[in-house]
Amino acid sequence: MERNHLIKPTLDQHYPTISHGNGIYLYDIDGKQYIDGSSGAVTASIGHGVLDVVEAMTEQARKVSFAYRSHFTSGAAEALAKKLSELAPGDLNWSFFVNSGSEATETAMKIAIQHWQEKGFERKNRIISRWTSYHGITMGALSMSGHVPRRKRFVPLLEDFPSISAPYCYRCPHNNETSGCKLKCADELETAIQRVGSENIAAFIAEPIIGASAGAVTPPDGYYQRIKEICETYDILFIADEVMTGIGRTGKMFAMEHWGVTPDIFALGKGMSAGYTPMAATMITDRVMEPILKGSKSIMAGHTYSANPLSAAVSLEVLSYIERNGLVQAAEEKGQYLFKRLEGLAEKFDIIGDVRGKGLLLGLEFVSNRISKTPFDLQIGLTTRLVNKAFDKGLLIYPAAGAIEGIAGDAVIISPPLIITNEEIDTLVRILEASLEELQQELHTEGLMEDMQAI
Repeated sequence: MERNHLIKPTLDQHYPTISHGNGIYLYDIDGKQYIDGSSGAVTASIGHGVLDVVEAMTEQARKVSFAYRSHFTSGAAEALAKKLSELAPGDLNWSFFVNSGSEATETAMKIAIQHWQEKGFERKNRIISRWTSYHGITMGALSMSGHVPRRKRFVPLLEDFPSISAPYCYRCPHNNETSGCKLKCADELETAIQRVGSENIAAFIAEPIIGASAGAVTPPDGYYQRIKEICETYDILFIADEVMTGIGRTGKMFAMEHWGVTPDIFALGKGMSAGYTPMAATMITDRVMEPILKGSKSIMAGHTYSANPLSAAVSLEVLSYIERNGLVQAAEEKGQYLFKRLEGLAEKFDIIGDVRGKGLLLGLEFVSNRISKTPFDLQIGLTTRLVNKAFDKGLLIYPAAGAIEGIAGDAVIISPPLIITNEEIDTLVRILEASLEELQQELHTEGLMEDMQAI
């Protein structure tokens, strides 16, 4: 048997070899079909094999694929930056292009700190984040994250950034019912600022809807309005990590539009290039850029492939494709349909405790008892078991386990491409239903489901 040379996520696991994709489907070299029910890692938003994007890629490659940003700009990169400024709310008119979401959030952190340095506030260099969060795998991005399984190997190397609770209504950190919510989780930001001192804090960062670390946790109305108000009161920048939620995924071009709040800095990725090329961006308001323009006139960040002409051309065509085909509105409409279908599954399966999210970024959280909301221990591996069962049946879903302090809590994200039809949603739900049926029966057999009558 030939040895492996590629480092895969789990070294001793067998992975089928991908052959090709078409629409919402992927195919391995054995001909097996999979519904891409998670758009990969919530990335392939326009589906697979879109010829318009392939043609844009080919056209740019014929001209030039690479030019170093310190030597040249390019028409593709300039056009992409202009297009993003037109799409973004407020005065988010500046774009710094990178290659991944981790780089985008880390660049956002650096720009926030540099903004204050250029204004003479050298001590404003701390970032406040939320404990249940994931902003990326680089050291700076991981320092801003509260994703325990991804942090724990590197804790000694990470910055000790302060954190607050997430707006996790299903498991309210302040034990409030949603109907009586006083937005105490938002008010925690003010407490954290007062403890650390606003003179030491550059920015607050948050995912509009929490993805990988919690499975589409969505805040209550008024939450981000309160967060923005606190940031402005204490002269702290607000960074919205829209890497997973941006570019139509939630039924708005940017998820922050659901709450009518414009952040000071955006981090974008994933759906910006829809998986056709590595590309991400940090967007900055005129106000944040002003002291830098008047001062050093240079953002202290950069990568070899920043503003790569080929990736810029591909991303520009992705944005055009989304607009031409009305996919933002489609995400809202198809999301409502899928949400109702998932609620139907929750009525059938006792292990589904919560259905949440917006647009086509939806999550299911699993519990051993719906009345007490008792989570499964992570050692049971429930999320992995469900993901694997669905995979075997031809459905890809995204794992999101460990939201409860990294020691418990099982969830998955359902996030198919924005082009999905109602009929395809029905097929997706049928496969998910069969997977859940098999899993719940196993859990009963293993004695891992609590007796709800005893609670």
